[in-house]
Amino acid sequence: MARTPDYTTLYRFLRRVEETTFTRALAEAVHLLPTPPPGGTTVAVDATGLTDGAISTFFVKRAREHGQDVSRRHWLKWVIVVDVPRRAVLAQLAKPGPANDSATLRPLVDTAEQVTPIHLVLADAEFDSERNHQHIRQVIGADSIIPAKRGKANWYVRGIRAQMRTAFPKARYTASVRWWRASSRPSSSASSPRGRPDDCSMPSAAKPCCRG
Repeated sequence: MARTPDYTTLYRFLRRVEETTFTRALAEAVHLLPTPPPGGTTVAVDATGLTDGAISTFFVKRAREHGQDVSRRHWLKWVIVVDVPRRAVLAQLAKPGPANDSATLRPLVDTAEQVTPIHLVLADAEFDSERNHQHIRQVIGADSIIPAKRGKANWYVRGIRAQMRTAFPKARYTASVRWWRASSRPSSSASSPRGRPDDCSMPSAAKPCCRG
């Protein structure tokens, strides 16, 4: 290739590629990696909000000319499942933001589990729900550590969410997050055990900005 293709060429190409193609490509790439740890790997689920500046004014103008109601208040969100020890993306989903990403955890973890055995699933409070905990533990057969969302003192939570609030496994959670950050970025701070960590997400992969 003599030169890098124009971004419009890449955009038109990606419009023709089906989502399943990316899923198969990720799976094939993971199979080339070293064998996962015995008993399964640790994965981290994270949602990244990309800056709306990534949407060019030309794109917005052309979309509006074709009758599409495109607003620059929206931005691209990327939800990923990362194999922490091997630093590899196992599953991903790109969609418009802002949006509640909690429900995307289950299908993405299912996809990741088809690629490699999973022992532990980590996520931040954005993915806090009893349904997510139960799915990870009952369907996937893995452990889950997801901080319970902050709320009023009289808010009643039950099940695994209540365990996360009253007896959060801080040492185990923080150790996994620190390992990820030490291996992926030169410097960063430890994750907050309750709610969102200091830099807006956990474990935070490539964040141009911190939109939720």
